[in-house]
Amino acid sequence: LVNEGEYVKRSGASKGDLLVLSGDVGGAYMGLQLLEREREVFEAAPTAQPDLSGYDYILERQLKPEPRKDVIDLLNELEVQPSAMIDVSDGLASEALHIAKASNLSVKIDEDKIPIHPETKQAAEQFNLDSTTPALNGGEDYELLFTVKQEDYDKIKNVPEWSIIGYMGASDEDSELIARSGQRVPLKAQGWKHH
Repeated sequence: LVNEGEYVKRSGASKGDLLVLSGDVGGAYMGLQLLEREREVFEAAPTAQPDLSGYDYILERQLKPEPRKDVIDLLNELEVQPSAMIDVSDGLASEALHIAKASNLSVKIDEDKIPIHPETKQAAEQFNLDSTTPALNGGEDYELLFTVKQEDYDKIKNVPEWSIIGYMGASDEDSELIARSGQRVPLKAQGWKHH
Protein backbone atom coordinates (compact mmCIF):
# COMPACT_ATOMS: atom_id res chain seq x y z
CA LEU A 1 0.00 0.00 0.00
CA VAL A 2 2.83 2.48 0.69
CA ASN A 3 6.25 1.50 -0.65
CA GLU A 4 6.23 -1.35 -3.12
CA GLY A 5 6.29 -4.59 -1.22
CA GLU A 6 5.42 -2.87 2.07
CA TYR A 7 1.78 -3.46 2.88
CA VAL A 8 0.56 -1.45 5.86
CA LYS A 9 -1.65 -3.52 8.13
CA ARG A 10 -4.09 -2.45 10.83
CA SER A 11 -1.97 -4.16 13.43
CA GLY A 12 1.36 -2.32 13.36
CA ALA A 13 0.70 0.60 15.71
CA SER A 14 2.80 1.12 18.86
CA LYS A 15 1.99 2.91 22.11
CA GLY A 16 2.49 6.65 21.65
CA ASP A 17 1.97 6.60 17.86
CA LEU A 18 0.04 9.59 16.53
CA LEU A 19 -3.39 8.97 14.99
CA VAL A 20 -3.76 10.88 11.72
CA LEU A 21 -6.84 11.36 9.54
CA SER A 22 -6.95 12.58 5.94
CA GLY A 23 -9.72 14.97 4.91
CA ASP A 24 -12.86 15.32 7.02
CA VAL A 25 -15.56 12.97 8.30
CA GLY A 26 -19.32 12.87 8.71
CA GLY A 27 -20.11 14.45 5.34
CA ALA A 28 -21.21 11.30 3.49
CA TYR A 29 -23.61 10.38 6.29
CA MET A 30 -25.17 13.86 6.44
CA GLY A 31 -25.43 13.88 2.63
CA LEU A 32 -27.39 10.63 2.85
CA GLN A 33 -29.70 12.13 5.51
CA LEU A 34 -30.48 15.09 3.23
CA LEU A 35 -31.20 12.81 0.26
CA GLU A 36 -33.47 10.59 2.34
CA ARG A 37 -35.35 13.60 3.72
CA GLU A 38 -35.90 15.00 0.22
CA ARG A 39 -37.05 11.59 -1.05
CA GLU A 40 -39.66 11.46 1.74
CA VAL A 41 -40.83 14.97 0.83
CA PHE A 42 -41.06 13.94 -2.85
CA GLU A 43 -43.03 10.78 -2.03
CA ALA A 44 -45.50 12.84 0.02
CA ALA A 45 -45.69 15.70 -2.50
CA PRO A 46 -44.29 14.82 -5.96
CA THR A 47 -44.53 18.42 -7.15
CA ALA A 48 -42.32 19.74 -4.32
CA GLN A 49 -38.96 21.10 -5.40
CA PRO A 50 -35.94 19.51 -3.69
CA ASP A 51 -34.12 21.83 -1.31
CA LEU A 52 -30.49 20.76 -1.51
CA SER A 53 -28.83 24.09 -2.22
CA GLY A 54 -25.73 24.90 -0.23
CA TYR A 55 -24.90 21.23 0.31
CA ASP A 56 -22.90 20.37 -2.81
CA TYR A 57 -19.88 19.15 -0.86
CA ILE A 58 -21.63 16.63 1.39
CA LEU A 59 -23.91 15.40 -1.41
CA GLU A 60 -20.80 14.70 -3.47
CA ARG A 61 -19.25 12.91 -0.48
CA GLN A 62 -22.25 10.58 -0.49
CA LEU A 63 -22.75 10.18 -4.25
CA LYS A 64 -19.15 10.21 -5.53
CA PRO A 65 -16.74 9.02 -2.85
CA GLU A 66 -13.09 9.33 -3.86
CA PRO A 67 -10.49 6.88 -2.58
CA ARG A 68 -7.49 8.77 -1.20
CA LYS A 69 -4.60 7.44 -3.30
CA ASP A 70 -3.05 10.93 -3.02
CA VAL A 71 -2.42 10.26 0.69
CA ILE A 72 -0.28 7.21 -0.17
CA ASP A 73 1.69 9.23 -2.73
CA LEU A 74 2.29 12.03 -0.23
CA LEU A 75 3.41 9.63 2.51
CA ASN A 76 5.99 8.25 0.07
CA GLU A 77 7.11 11.76 -0.88
CA LEU A 78 7.51 12.73 2.79
CA GLU A 79 9.30 9.44 3.49
CA VAL A 80 6.85 8.60 6.25
CA GLN A 81 6.03 4.93 6.78
CA PRO A 82 2.70 4.58 8.64
CA SER A 83 2.70 1.91 11.33
CA ALA A 84 -0.99 1.04 10.76
CA MET A 85 -3.65 2.17 8.30
CA ILE A 86 -7.34 1.62 7.56
CA ASP A 87 -9.90 3.34 5.35
CA VAL A 88 -12.82 5.03 7.07
CA SER A 89 -15.77 3.16 5.60
CA ASP A 90 -17.64 2.24 8.80
CA GLY A 91 -17.09 5.41 10.78
CA LEU A 92 -14.10 6.97 12.53
CA ALA A 93 -14.75 5.41 15.96
CA SER A 94 -15.13 1.92 14.52
CA GLU A 95 -11.96 2.15 12.41
CA ALA A 96 -9.87 3.64 15.23
CA LEU A 97 -11.01 0.80 17.49
CA HIS A 98 -10.07 -1.72 14.74
CA ILE A 99 -6.50 -0.36 14.71
CA ALA A 100 -6.36 -0.41 18.52
CA LYS A 101 -7.67 -3.97 18.78
CA ALA A 102 -5.46 -5.32 15.97
CA SER A 103 -2.40 -3.63 17.53
CA ASN A 104 -3.36 -4.70 21.09
CA LEU A 105 -3.56 -1.06 22.25
CA SER A 106 -6.10 1.55 23.26
CA VAL A 107 -6.84 4.72 21.30
CA LYS A 108 -7.47 8.28 22.48
CA ILE A 109 -9.28 10.69 20.14
CA ASP A 110 -9.45 14.43 20.86
CA GLU A 111 -12.94 15.67 19.91
CA ASP A 112 -11.61 19.17 19.19
CA LYS A 113 -9.21 17.81 16.57
CA ILE A 114 -11.76 15.86 14.49
CA PRO A 115 -12.05 17.66 11.12
CA ILE A 116 -15.68 18.40 10.23
CA HIS A 117 -16.67 20.36 7.10
CA PRO A 118 -18.90 23.44 7.68
CA GLU A 119 -21.67 21.90 5.49
CA THR A 120 -21.61 18.77 7.66
CA LYS A 121 -22.01 20.94 10.79
CA GLN A 122 -24.85 22.91 9.19
CA ALA A 123 -26.71 19.76 8.09
CA ALA A 124 -26.21 18.14 11.51
CA GLU A 125 -27.80 21.22 13.13
CA GLN A 126 -30.81 20.86 10.81
CA PHE A 127 -31.24 17.30 12.05
CA ASN A 128 -30.64 18.30 15.70
CA LEU A 129 -27.43 16.27 15.87
CA ASP A 130 -24.15 17.20 17.49
CA SER A 131 -21.74 17.16 14.50
CA THR A 132 -19.35 14.90 16.44
CA THR A 133 -21.94 12.09 16.25
CA PRO A 134 -21.92 11.66 12.44
CA ALA A 135 -18.17 12.38 12.41
CA LEU A 136 -17.50 9.44 14.74
CA ASN A 137 -20.19 7.04 13.57
CA GLY A 138 -21.23 7.93 10.03
CA GLY A 139 -19.51 5.83 7.41
CA GLU A 140 -18.57 5.92 3.75
CA ASP A 141 -16.23 8.91 3.94
CA TYR A 142 -13.37 6.81 2.49
CA GLU A 143 -10.73 8.90 4.15
CA LEU A 144 -7.62 7.18 5.50
CA LEU A 145 -6.88 6.78 9.19
CA PHE A 146 -3.29 5.92 9.99
CA THR A 147 -0.70 5.94 12.74
CA VAL A 148 2.81 7.35 12.55
CA LYS A 149 5.73 7.45 14.97
CA GLN A 150 6.01 10.61 17.07
CA GLU A 151 9.37 11.38 15.47
CA ASP A 152 7.52 11.86 12.13
CA TYR A 153 5.44 14.70 13.62
CA ASP A 154 7.51 17.46 11.99
CA LYS A 155 7.18 15.81 8.57
CA ILE A 156 3.37 15.67 8.68
CA LYS A 157 2.27 18.55 10.94
CA ASN A 158 1.86 21.08 8.09
CA VAL A 159 0.18 18.84 5.52
CA PRO A 160 -3.09 20.53 4.56
CA GLU A 161 -6.09 18.24 4.99
CA TRP A 162 -4.31 15.93 7.46
CA SER A 163 -5.31 16.14 11.10
CA ILE A 164 -3.56 14.60 14.07
CA ILE A 165 -6.64 13.59 16.03
CA GLY A 166 -5.20 11.52 18.85
CA TYR A 167 -2.71 8.85 19.80
CA MET A 168 -2.38 5.19 20.68
CA GLY A 169 -2.45 4.33 24.40
CA ALA A 170 -1.43 1.31 26.43
CA SER A 171 -3.30 -1.97 26.07
CA ASP A 172 -4.52 -1.85 29.68
CA GLU A 173 -6.16 1.57 29.22
CA ASP A 174 -9.65 2.28 27.88
CA SER A 175 -10.16 3.67 24.39
CA GLU A 176 -11.59 7.16 24.91
CA LEU A 177 -12.93 10.28 23.30
CA ILE A 178 -11.48 13.31 25.04
CA ALA A 179 -14.49 15.63 24.85
CA ARG A 180 -14.25 19.40 24.31
CA SER A 181 -15.08 19.80 28.00
CA GLY A 182 -12.01 17.73 28.90
CA GLN A 183 -14.22 14.85 30.07
CA ARG A 184 -13.06 11.38 28.96
CA VAL A 185 -15.84 9.28 27.43
CA PRO A 186 -15.50 5.61 26.49
CA LEU A 187 -15.07 5.38 22.71
CA LYS A 188 -17.70 3.09 21.22
CA ALA A 189 -18.40 2.08 17.64
CA GLN A 190 -22.10 2.77 17.42
CA GLY A 191 -22.51 2.66 13.68
CA TRP A 192 -25.77 3.72 12.11
CA LYS A 193 -28.90 1.75 11.36
CA HIS A 194 -29.21 2.24 7.61
CA HIS A 195 -32.89 2.27 6.60
